[in-house]
Amino acid sequence: MNIDIRESGGGIGQAVDFSLNPGETAHFLHPEQIITYRGPSDGRSDRLMNMKGMYRKKKLIQADFCGPCEFTAALPSGFAVKTVELREGSDLLYDFRNIFFYSSGIEMQSRILHIKNMLITKDAIKMKFSGAGTVGLLTEGAVYEAELHPSEPLYVDARSLFAYPENAKLELTVYGNTLASQHMNYHWKMTGVGTVLFHAGPTGSRLREEMDQDNLFKRILREIIPFGGVIIK
Repeated sequence: MNIDIRESGGGIGQAVDFSLNPGETAHFLHPEQIITYRGPSDGRSDRLMNMKGMYRKKKLIQADFCGPCEFTAALPSGFAVKTVELREGSDLLYDFRNIFFYSSGIEMQSRILHIKNMLITKDAIKMKFSGAGTVGLLTEGAVYEAELHPSEPLYVDARSLFAYPENAKLELTVYGNTLASQHMNYHWKMTGVGTVLFHAGPTGSRLREEMDQDNLFKRILREIIPFGGVIIK
């Protein structure tokens, strides 16, 4: 499967071109975003999702494309696609709502999270892919990767964590001196082996709010009062 991401240049959306070779298959969980198609009329086959998929994505239909064919998906402003190449042995966990497509040769399995993880992520289940192929993820903001270390922790803002290895050890915490720990958001302290994905979108809302609306006095109070960022809106 060949994928070409076209940027609009004006920040109003993104188009993604797909090309499937003969015998290749791709499964799309947001088929309404497909806006052009070239290929045999029977190259697309829509079907009902299973009950788990219906519940997680609040949708009924997914589309399966079989090559040879070409088609284009359109994404609205603020959304982008991050492609991840999976290899045998990969154990990354994803939020089902962020999955845009996956190629043939990949299987999904559900994983129930620990209670503390549910409370922070507001999600009870993550999806794990097995096999080799390509997965497309819908993101809000740029997505970056960082390598985990077995003993040296990586701290990731809980709002920004996008995907992480199933083997990773997670501990909800804050870090830094007293002032730092009082006003920062909770972070995941992570150790293990593999790659973590995190995105930049959610953490920018407070900065935008401060730049647009807050006066200096309110910003100072947020920083010096214990848990001021929570108390002072």
